[in-house]
Amino acid sequence: MIIRKLRLQRGWSQEQLAQLSGISVRTIQRIERGGNASLETLKSFAAVFDIDITELKQEPGMDKENAVSTEEERALAYVRDIKAFYSHLITYCLVIGLLFVINFVTNPSYIWAWWPAMGWGIGVAIQAASTYEWFNFFSTDWEKKQVEKRLGRKL
Repeated sequence: MIIRKLRLQRGWSQEQLAQLSGISVRTIQRIERGGNASLETLKSFAAVFDIDITELKQEPGMDKENAVSTEEERALAYVRDIKAFYSHLITYCLVIGLLFVINFVTNPSYIWAWWPAMGWGIGVAIQAASTYEWFNFFSTDWEKKQVEKRLGRKL
């Protein structure tokens, strides 16, 4: 987890860290999820982050300063959701644009490209509403209330 914290502090992606350290992205993902790292891997990370290797060997619970807080986890999840939404939106625009071009080249008398644009557009709109929490039917507060309800606790 400390690897993730150090990487995020520098604003690096996992791919950038992989290039700088010579460690595969898959290994970085495994280590960031709590997997063990070899001594050689730790040496590479220490060199890239310009820190002592002993700082990387600390247990996650021992170093409160470098631990990722729940607030940071939420922020990271939110940023991932936004990234996924924009990726979906860009894909939608490119594919639908291509469909309209194909439609106008092959049969300009009937515009059939509206149908996939509307169908897929509904999915994009739902993802936007979920990502930006326009409707908070199933927000984190709702989740907390449901957990407390299942555990038999009063709020």
